[in-house]
Amino acid sequence: MKKELTAFIEKYEERILGQSLNIRLLLSAILSGGHVLLEGVPGTGKTQMVRTLADLLGGSFNRIQFTPDLLPSDITGSMIYNMKEGTFQTLKGPIFTNILLADEINRTPAKTQAALLEAMEEKQVTIQGETYQLPDVFFVVATQNPIEFEGTYPLPEAQQDRFLFKLYIDFPSFEEEKNVLKLVIENSFAENPLSSILDIETFREIRKEIEKVTVSETVLGYILQIVRKTREAESIRFGASTRAGISIGKAAQAWAYLLGRDYVTPDDIKKVAKPALRHRIQVSPHIELEGVTVDQIIEELVGSVPVPR
Repeated sequence: MKKELTAFIEKYEERILGQSLNIRLLLSAILSGGHVLLEGVPGTGKTQMVRTLADLLGGSFNRIQFTPDLLPSDITGSMIYNMKEGTFQTLKGPIFTNILLADEINRTPAKTQAALLEAMEEKQVTIQGETYQLPDVFFVVATQNPIEFEGTYPLPEAQQDRFLFKLYIDFPSFEEEKNVLKLVIENSFAENPLSSILDIETFREIRKEIEKVTVSETVLGYILQIVRKTREAESIRFGASTRAGISIGKAAQAWAYLLGRDYVTPDDIKKVAKPALRHRIQVSPHIELEGVTVDQIIEELVGSVPVPR
């Protein structure tokens, strides 16, 4: 692993306390070219986590507050008429950036949510029939509030499947939360502004190195067994797609790289399986009524698949 990436993680964990696992999973997602759905109650540092990532990467960052009256053109951009020159000009929207924070994505209707679909999958945007390429380093982090559903529009399954991971942001421990309060009240963050540790070019090089991380035939088989098991389990109404298997494999490559290895192990698969699957499967109604969570089902399912030697 490049020394710049080690310094990147250290600085990231200094600024975002109590979220070490989520930080590494978030980094694994962007390094493997995926996108992330973040779920957590207000005030747990979701926006700060994404903004800090952009600052340390040295890339461009835009935030969109999703609301019921937000239009697709507010995300992608539109054509405007320049009266002075007598011509139409393309006004590019906030989606043209390296890191995009889609804040409270479930507060806008499906038509506007769908404006992100082409961009996330194809890395391109169509404005009035013209297609524009997005930056090759393009990362969407969408947030959701899990405790307030009035006036929300649940994300369609097809759009949820576009996200590599779904991460839960929980409250930090007592000591970690105490340190956050201390640093903010003492204004320590303002006194020590962040400067970028990586640049986009180094980031591209790291991505190329990650692509060379070996995934053996036995590990590929292990991934596929887990994915197929989701389609057979009685506790699951709808299982995971082929894209889920691809997501697990790519995320595991990045996770192994962060641990300093050039090959993927079954333990890497176990580590990324839960965030890669929890938004891609639907629990059967009778299981849901019993109070069993998606994470519990995934743990049981992964545990039932024989680990290759």
